[in-house]
Amino acid sequence: MQSSQTQEIVLVGGGHAHALLLRDWAEAPLDGARLTLINPGPVAAYSGMLPGHIAGHYPRDAIEIDLTHLAAQAGARLVDGTAVEFDRECVRLADGQEIRHDRLSLDIGIHTGLPDLPGFAEHAVPAKPLGGFASAWEAWLARLERGEVAPEIAVIGAGIAGVELALAMQHRTTRMQMPAAVTLLDAGKALATSPPAARRKLLARLDKAGIALLEQSRPSQVTPDGVHLAGGTAVSASLVIGVAGTQPHDWIGRSGQESHEGFLTVDPFLRSLSEPRIFAVGDCAHLGFAPRPKAGVYAVRAAPILFHNLRASLTGAPMRRFHPQADYLKLVSLGGRDALFERNGIVVSGGWVWRWKDRIDQRFMVGLKA
Repeated sequence: MQSSQTQEIVLVGGGHAHALLLRDWAEAPLDGARLTLINPGPVAAYSGMLPGHIAGHYPRDAIEIDLTHLAAQAGARLVDGTAVEFDRECVRLADGQEIRHDRLSLDIGIHTGLPDLPGFAEHAVPAKPLGGFASAWEAWLARLERGEVAPEIAVIGAGIAGVELALAMQHRTTRMQMPAAVTLLDAGKALATSPPAARRKLLARLDKAGIALLEQSRPSQVTPDGVHLAGGTAVSASLVIGVAGTQPHDWIGRSGQESHEGFLTVDPFLRSLSEPRIFAVGDCAHLGFAPRPKAGVYAVRAAPILFHNLRASLTGAPMRRFHPQADYLKLVSLGGRDALFERNGIVVSGGWVWRWKDRIDQRFMVGLKA
C-alpha cells in the first residue's frame, strides 16, 4: 500500500461491472482499502432481462440487482445519491455532499433522453436509465387497465433496443387483451447496424406482430397526444419511449477529463487519459484504444480487469490490459418466449434461443445473490 492510511475507493454507479466488482471484493478484500458505492437507490436493473420484464415474463424484482446485499457482502459503504461532479480528489452529489476518494471508478451507463426534441422531457420516457423506464411502464399499464389512456405507443429509435422493446410492449398488451397500436420511428434506416440476415428476420417479426415502422421519419415535437414528425404527420400515442442514440451524462463532459462526445476516454487499463486515479467502464466510457459500440457485454468483460487494476494501482502490482472482443454474441428477445441469435453473420431464432438466453441471464443474477 502507498501508506498506512485507509485508501478510499469510490464507485459511482451500480452498473454491471461495479456489481461484479463488489461480488469479487467480498471474496478477496484488500487490506487498508475501503469501498464506497454511490447510486441513486438500493437496486439497479439488469439490462439483459429488461425486455423480458416489459413483456411480462419476469417480475420486477427478478431483474433488479440488490446493491445493498452486494455492498454488505463486500464491507462497502452504500450512499444513496446522484453524482453531479467529480475531480481527482472528490465526488459531489446533487444534495451537496462531497465524498473524498483516492481512486474513483465510474459505471453510470447512459441515458436515451432527447434533450433537443421539444416536448420530450415533459411528455416522453427515456428507455435508459432502465429503472425509471420500468417504473413508467408499470404506471402506464395500470392506467391502461383503468381505461385512462388509449392503447397507443410510439417508440423513437428503431435499433435493436427499440425493436426489442416494441415487440415486448406489443406482446404484453396483447396478453392483457388490450393490444396496443405500436409505432416504431427512425430518422434514418431501421436496424442500420444489423447484418442483413438479422435485419430481415427482425423486420419480418415486426410485420408479423403488426408493429408499424416509419423510417426516414424525424420527430419534431412530442405532445401529450403523441409525436409530430417533420413534414407535418402526427403519430398518436399515450406513451412515447425514447430509445434513439446514446446520450452521455453531461457532468462527465464538464469534469475537465479527456472525453469523446461526452464519454470519458480511457486507456487499455481502463484509466482516464487525464488522471490515472480515475477509472471508467461500461457505456459511460470511450475505449480510445479500441472503440466499440455501446453494449453491456463490454462492461461484464471489463469487470475482472477493473477489479485487478484498482487494486494494482494501490499496491504497485502490474496492471492488466483490457482486450475487448471485436464481435460478440447478440441475443435479441422477440416479445414472446423466443429470441434471435446473431454472431459473425450466423442468424437463427426460436424458442430454444430464448431458453438459452434465459439460462445465461438467470445464471448472471444468481451469481450476484450468492
